[in-house]
Amino acid sequence: MMLLLFMFLVLRYSSYVYSFDRSYCAAKTRPSVYKDGDMVVAAFFPLFTIVLDSVTGDPSNEAYYLQLNLKNYQIVLAMVFAIEEINSNPHLLPNVSLGYDIYNVLFNEWWTLDRCITWLSGPKKYIPNYTCRREMKSVAVLTGVSWIISAHIGTLLELYKYPQLTIGSFDPNLNDHDQFPDLYQMASKDMSLPYGIVSLLKYFHWNWVGLIVSEEQKGVQIISDLKAEMDKNRICVDFVEMIPVSKLSFLANRQLNPTRVLKSSANVIITYGDSDFLRGFLFYLRQTLVTSKVWIMNSEWDVILHSKHFILQSFHGSLIFSHHHKEISGFRNFIQTVHPSKYPEDFYLTKLWFYFYNCSFADDDCNTLENCLPNASLHQSPGNRFDTVMTEYSYNTYNAVYAVAHSLHEMLLHQVEVKPTRKAEEMMFLAWQLHPFLKNMQFTNPAGEQVNLDEKMKLNAEYDILNYWNFPEGLGLKVKVGKFSPYGPLDQQLSLSEDMIEWATGITETPPTSVCSESCTPGFRKSLPEGNVACCFDCTPCPENEISNETDVDQCVKCLDHQYANTERNRCLQKSTTFLDYDDPMGIGLSCLALYFSALSVLVLGIFLKQRDTPIVKANNRTLSYILLITLNFCFLCCFLFIGHPNPAACILQQTTFGVLFTVAVSTVLAKTVTVVLAYKVTAPGRRIRWMLVRRAPNFIVPICTLIQITLCGIWLGKSPPFIDTDAYSEHEHIIIMCNKGSVTAFYCVLGYLGALALGSFTVAFLARNLPDTFNEAKFLTFSMLVFCSVWVTFLPVYHSTKGKVMVAVEVFSILASSAGLLGCIFAPKCYIILLRPERNSIQGLRNKIHYRYKA
Repeated sequence: MMLLLFMFLVLRYSSYVYSFDRSYCAAKTRPSVYKDGDMVVAAFFPLFTIVLDSVTGDPSNEAYYLQLNLKNYQIVLAMVFAIEEINSNPHLLPNVSLGYDIYNVLFNEWWTLDRCITWLSGPKKYIPNYTCRREMKSVAVLTGVSWIISAHIGTLLELYKYPQLTIGSFDPNLNDHDQFPDLYQMASKDMSLPYGIVSLLKYFHWNWVGLIVSEEQKGVQIISDLKAEMDKNRICVDFVEMIPVSKLSFLANRQLNPTRVLKSSANVIITYGDSDFLRGFLFYLRQTLVTSKVWIMNSEWDVILHSKHFILQSFHGSLIFSHHHKEISGFRNFIQTVHPSKYPEDFYLTKLWFYFYNCSFADDDCNTLENCLPNASLHQSPGNRFDTVMTEYSYNTYNAVYAVAHSLHEMLLHQVEVKPTRKAEEMMFLAWQLHPFLKNMQFTNPAGEQVNLDEKMKLNAEYDILNYWNFPEGLGLKVKVGKFSPYGPLDQQLSLSEDMIEWATGITETPPTSVCSESCTPGFRKSLPEGNVACCFDCTPCPENEISNETDVDQCVKCLDHQYANTERNRCLQKSTTFLDYDDPMGIGLSCLALYFSALSVLVLGIFLKQRDTPIVKANNRTLSYILLITLNFCFLCCFLFIGHPNPAACILQQTTFGVLFTVAVSTVLAKTVTVVLAYKVTAPGRRIRWMLVRRAPNFIVPICTLIQITLCGIWLGKSPPFIDTDAYSEHEHIIIMCNKGSVTAFYCVLGYLGALALGSFTVAFLARNLPDTFNEAKFLTFSMLVFCSVWVTFLPVYHSTKGKVMVAVEVFSILASSAGLLGCIFAPKCYIILLRPERNSIQGLRNKIHYRYKA
């Protein structure tokens, strides 16, 4: 089928596509390009490519074309150039000339093996396992560029033990020494390629990519290696397309789904495969305009795309990883001077001239051209399609020829050393004898680079990063914009000239972005919804008092105790110190209240001293009234221990002074209440002993109760005294300086004792509330203790619900409120009578009041 196809294929060359109907000589071909020598290096390269062209997109209107692969033809010229260099080198294979025998292999196993058997048997007789050649001068075979071609030929050559050197990319399929014991791979290993690609992704902060690879061992391996390296760097894959490779055409089958590529949110797509795979892939995608996508490829291609889209081209701006190598001196000049007249055996070169420069053939032998453009050369080919820069495969071919030459040189020297009397022309050998010298071959090529055929000693490749420029359509330039070397320092392995990169059509921002989720700005952290990959996340604000000052952080960092997070939560600020100060509004208000009530208590005390002999002052124990007024004055003044910058003395005095003073005040109220009860219920008129009891009993209540409280405070100060402390948590922007109570238990013991006294006073006063109310304080004492207890019962929950200096303010306010309650409830009615109703503050007034009641 394929034979019939090639016999009748229409081979046209419009934009370098050839057609058989141009002339008889255009269709005439020979099995190989042969030049004789003392020893010959054979080669099998795919110089033509079958392409499927369906411009209309109609499968029934498909057309096949043969296209000369200019990139692969450069391999032929690189081989010729290397052999000419060796032949002119007096130090390498002196007096021995090398020739070449180059075959074009086609697109299936049968055709490849047919060419190989033709080389073995001879062109006239097709007899496997026999040769009709008079002599077989071939000493080694070069194959490539596809691993499939090398595998097919290697299976046959293994029977004859011919050394086989492959010029394609290093492939694990060919690394099986049991299956291919006589095969040597010239290319460097691609182990560092995943690192190079990931380094490029990291450089541009791309973390959301698509993968399109060939469905073969190398494709599976590169996916595994890429994903492992991507996972380390938190780069995610949106989709993976594994395209089966047809062994009949070495091209990708038509199973790519462009819709998946177009609809993907990933703007970066990585393709991996050999140049044949990429070529086929590009042809199958050519009818689909893919814009705003950056393609990262592992190999160069040489193909003419007939896109239905004018100017806009899907692969403009692609980035290509190509093996780095030094420039071979003289190769560019060789390309410029090559001419069919100089190499008449190379009918491919003749055909290139025929089509490039509109030549005609002078005679029927199809060897002589005429009417060509004057001074024509390949580097001036139309559209500059022929690349004068040595490609990766050409470089491998160049090194392969030198490897064979150095091995022959060493073997001939060895033969001379063993049998020095033998004549040079008698030094014949079989090709398999070259293996011991090839296996360990190491040499430095003319470019100064080390070449090593020992697989174990091969180095990982360095890569040039090329940028494909095809805007406007047909420009087709590949410009070096960077380099990746696995041997440099980690942060210097990738070097890139970003300003030289031409980006894909449709990209509006440079460099383009390719992320699943936009970066979380400082102040936010990444939050991964359940079921999402690591790159598709939500951005969550940092918790209170935590910050993130970088993008895309996983966890926010908590500010130190003496710092707080700003409103954007991207920076920790230093907290300022604060306390309940006199400049603070709360401090000012509480200070004014304390001074006011202190002055008021002093005023009341003055009134009572002035009116000390009146009945209303003398009633209910005048001395206790003085003690209570003085104590309340000190209670108001003790509030100043809580206001202002705390110091050790103030911290110790705060709670103990408060506890002792309030104990004196409450015990005084209790004594006054007991006085009322004893006066009206216990004692009887005319009994002097009981009158003395009433007179003296209340005097012991105040010192006894106060002594107990002083003892509790003494234990507190002895075990765990209050001290200066800081509170960094109550207020967001401040560190509060305050007094730590030392022992919370002791504090609540003091409060509990005080509460017990207050409850006792309230109970006794409540029981005495209905006694005769002439100058009787029972009701006022009951109400005052009700206010007092209400204040401190309310104090407990409010105190515990506040923090910082507000907590201190609550305690001060409770002191003021309870003290003011005692002052107002007990002494306000008496001051009212003294100041506004003086007629009632006398015995006569008392009698009139009693007489009025009886009369009523």
